Amino acid sequence: MPQTSLSGMCKSKPAAAHTIGEDRFGRTLARIKCAGADANTEQVRRGWAWVFTRYAPQDSPLFAIQEDARRARRGLWADDEPVAPWDWRKMKRAGEAD
Repeated sequence: MPQTSLSGMCKSKPAAAHTIGEDRFGRTLARIKCAGADANTEQVRRGWAWVFTRYAPQDSPLFAIQEDARRARRGLWADDEPVAPWDWRKMKRAGEAD
């Protein structure tokens, strides 16, 4: 479960956010470290975060980390047909998702 993964990594630990920009809705994009560990990368490694291609540089190491999680069927990749969050939101707006 993603909340358990992230809270297990970060709950009650020193955290720091390094802002890297904003998305098109004005939301902050940031790299998060919890007790010195890169929470963003670790969530991708565990299979609980999807690399957002719109904001990740094409040469980002996160793509290889995500592919490794996908091959190992970790986290959301255990689903036979995982749906990208941006596709799920689009379906939700169209009334197709629960």
